[in-house]
Amino acid sequence: MTQDELKTLVGQAALHYVDAGSIVGVGTGSTVNKFIDALATMKDRIAGAVSSSAASTERLQALGIKVFDASEVDELAVYIDGADEIDHAGYMIKGGGAALTREKIVAAQSRKFVCIADQSKYVATLGCYPLPVEVIPMAAKRVAQQFLALGGTATLRIKDGAPLVTDNGQYLLDVTGLKITDPLAFESQVNQWPGVVTVGVFAFQKAHVCLLGTEDGVKTLVF
Repeated sequence: MTQDELKTLVGQAALHYVDAGSIVGVGTGSTVNKFIDALATMKDRIAGAVSSSAASTERLQALGIKVFDASEVDELAVYIDGADEIDHAGYMIKGGGAALTREKIVAAQSRKFVCIADQSKYVATLGCYPLPVEVIPMAAKRVAQQFLALGGTATLRIKDGAPLVTDNGQYLLDVTGLKITDPLAFESQVNQWPGVVTVGVFAFQKAHVCLLGTEDGVKTLVF
């Protein structure tokens, strides 16, 4: 199967974790778009969704799914989202779609995080995929220097010839050259740096389940 077909497969499999009458936490990205399309087939059986990005909100609403603001909901039973990388413990790198801060907020609001990914995202050690870090613009240069001291190279993400601006009005750095062997400690360390809004390591908000699309079908990993 193609990568796109594997994404469709896991997007449909995630419906198993959606309870009737519930409000569903919905992430961002190409794999999540497959889940949103699948979720539309049961839109009359759920109360709605809390979305992690403007892009996902637009797609949900276009398909007739009501979107609640996160502040309107005390707790979510489940959050469905993809990952740029996920390891054997359920720790992830996320943020390729520039929505990492809101993704982490909705993940923290949810009792269960179900990651949907194709087999190319499953890695032994986090760090091959560039690590996204959302930063306040005035801190971007100094934060890049701090990553350099750790052996990483941070590049400002550019879109249409200008710095990409997130839904939160901030900039993104993409950091290469790191091997993240202790994701919990790494996330704690970087989150303390002044000017960092969110680091794209999801260790404290790790996945509880991963639905991994493989050539043999969907493999369920429980962490």
